[in-house]
Amino acid sequence: MDSAVPKKHHQTECTSEYDVLKKVVLCRPEYMAIQDVINETQKYFHKENIDRTITVRQHETLINELEKRGVEVFLLPASSQFPEQVFTRDIGFTIGETVFTSRLSADIRQGEENVLQEWLSKENIAYRSFNGGYKIEGGDILIDQHTVYAGVSERTSFSAVQALKRLLPSHEVIPVPFEETYLHLDCVFNILSPQEALVYPKALGEKEYEVLKKRYDMIEVPENEQFTLGTNVLSIGNQTVISLPDNKEVNRQLRSRGYTVIEIDLSEIIKSGGSFRCCTMPLERSCT
Repeated sequence: MDSAVPKKHHQTECTSEYDVLKKVVLCRPEYMAIQDVINETQKYFHKENIDRTITVRQHETLINELEKRGVEVFLLPASSQFPEQVFTRDIGFTIGETVFTSRLSADIRQGEENVLQEWLSKENIAYRSFNGGYKIEGGDILIDQHTVYAGVSERTSFSAVQALKRLLPSHEVIPVPFEETYLHLDCVFNILSPQEALVYPKALGEKEYEVLKKRYDMIEVPENEQFTLGTNVLSIGNQTVISLPDNKEVNRQLRSRGYTVIEIDLSEIIKSGGSFRCCTMPLERSCT
C-alpha cells in the first residue's frame, strides 16, 4: 500500500450505496471505443462498436440530471489513451472518509488511476493507493454502513480484498466470489436500501447468494435485463434511482416498492459493459 496525504479540501465520506449523493466523479466518453475486448458485452458489440456522438450526448443527459438534483459533478480530463475512462467507478472508491484508488486489471485500462490521483492531488483530496501485486477495482466494492462486500473476480483478487480488510479494522469485509463473465460485482448485485438489493442470482454461488439473502430482501433481475445491466442502477438518495428505460421489469418492481425511477437512455455506453453505477464514483453521500 502507498498513500498520499495532502491537506484535505473537499469533504469525502460514503457509508452506503443509497444515502443522498452530494459529490461524484465522472469522465466524458470523448474517446470511448471498443478496442481490446475485455468483457462479454464488448464481444457482442465489437463489430458494431460505439457511436461517440451518441455516447457523449447520453452522458451529458446523465450529468444534467445529477446537477438538476443538486449533485456536485466533478469531471476527470478525458484522455485518448483510455477508451474505457467513462467507467470512473472502477478507478476508485470511497469508504468512510477515505478515497482509495484502484489497481486496474486490463492492460488497456492501466494508467487511468494516475489521472484520478493527479486530479485528487490537485483538489487537495487525500487518497490511498493499491500498489504491488494487488488487483482491485471499484466495481467490485459495495458498502453498507460497517459492512463492505468485495467481489472476488479476475479483476479483484482475494489478496487485495484481504489487504482492504486490514485497512478497515472497523468494518466487516465480506468476500463475494461470483461468475467472472459478469465483469464486476455491481453488475450482478447492488444495494438499494438497508433492507433491499437488486440481484442476478445465476451469477452467484448458492452459498454467496444465501449470505446476501439473509441481509436483504432480494429483487431479482430477469436474464434479458441482466444483459442490459438492470442491476447497475445508481441510487441518488431518498429512494430515488437512475435506471435504463429498457429494463422495464426492474423499473416496475422498483416503483411497486415505492422507489422513484428516473429513466435515462445510456444504451450506447452500455455496449462497453457498464451502466449508471459504473459511470459514477461517489466522493460524498449524506444521510440527511
